[in-house]
Amino acid sequence: MFLALKELMHSKMKFLMIVIIFVLVAWLVFILSGLGNGLSTLAASTFQNMKADYVVFEQGAQSTMGKSLISDELVAQAEKLSNVTAASPMGSTMATALKGNSTKNEDKVDIAMLGILPGSFLEPTVIEGEGLSIANPTGVIVNKTMKDEGFKLGDTFQLDGSTQALTIIGFVDNQTYNHLSAVFVPMSEWRKIAFAAPGSDKGIAGPINAIMLQGKHIDPTYISSKLSNTDAVTRGAAIHGMPGYKEENGSIMMMLGFLLAISAFVLGVFFYVITMQKTNQFGVMKAIGARNGFLSTAIVSQVVVLSLTSIVIGVLLTYGTAAIMPKGMPFKLETNLVIEYSVILLVIAVLSSLVSVRKITMIDPLKALGRAE
Repeated sequence: MFLALKELMHSKMKFLMIVIIFVLVAWLVFILSGLGNGLSTLAASTFQNMKADYVVFEQGAQSTMGKSLISDELVAQAEKLSNVTAASPMGSTMATALKGNSTKNEDKVDIAMLGILPGSFLEPTVIEGEGLSIANPTGVIVNKTMKDEGFKLGDTFQLDGSTQALTIIGFVDNQTYNHLSAVFVPMSEWRKIAFAAPGSDKGIAGPINAIMLQGKHIDPTYISSKLSNTDAVTRGAAIHGMPGYKEENGSIMMMLGFLLAISAFVLGVFFYVITMQKTNQFGVMKAIGARNGFLSTAIVSQVVVLSLTSIVIGVLLTYGTAAIMPKGMPFKLETNLVIEYSVILLVIAVLSSLVSVRKITMIDPLKALGRAE
């Protein structure tokens, strides 16, 4: 370590260039990971935060709420299955809320209406106001992002193209669905909205989109076999079945993969070139008794110091960037993501230096001295 730090202090400009490159790479990695996590949260935070372990869809619905339509009669059957501790129906539909009595486009807000049973385990914790009530079927709880659209507690809004009016009785946090603010509605009122058109319920008694289950160590195929015309999946599979979710995350992960691969190549080339420039010095050190392990440790120590410095700077720049991002930007960088990608970047840097380490072990002191002037 002494040798590594000594060289770092002696050749400041050379190593500063490596730090700048690494900082830019780390900065971009953290920005992309934050954007990817923000997009996935915006698309599916309702499902991600839901206290459910499994989801039952209509058979052939491809784990998608919009393609599934089943009867709530199956809820009672699901509750009796082995290892199932609770079951609750859920429905979803897209709608447009009108501010006041305005019909202007700028006063229309797209929302995701989720039908649930008041008081069930699907109802999120209210941060302001009160929860859903069977006695108040038109009272809804909404994601707090609707405050940014001008809605407040006690406001009554109408749905575009409908005579239905709903009153906001509570606000919840971090509840979005398909990139829209989630509006939780009592199931009875949700059915009136979702199946307002005659025949849209396909004649199904008590139509719902899915059944959410709580329980552990349940085989989804067992649930499907016991509930006719259904497909049961884990909550994770249901999240990936949401429209566009896999495609969005796949694009971000592909960009991150390419970025990490490119950074490994660039850093490897940098360290290799620097090592080649010091072939004579390493040869002299080996001639006077320095072992390969000592020299290899010096190289790896340099890489670790440079990497940790660059990663810390990259994290600080990322949080600084997040602080000035527009409020509507879907950016969410969690601590576990920072740690995860920091470790990945550090490992990549160390692995990239192994080519240089191998070069050191192959240096012949006599040949190196012969080239020395």
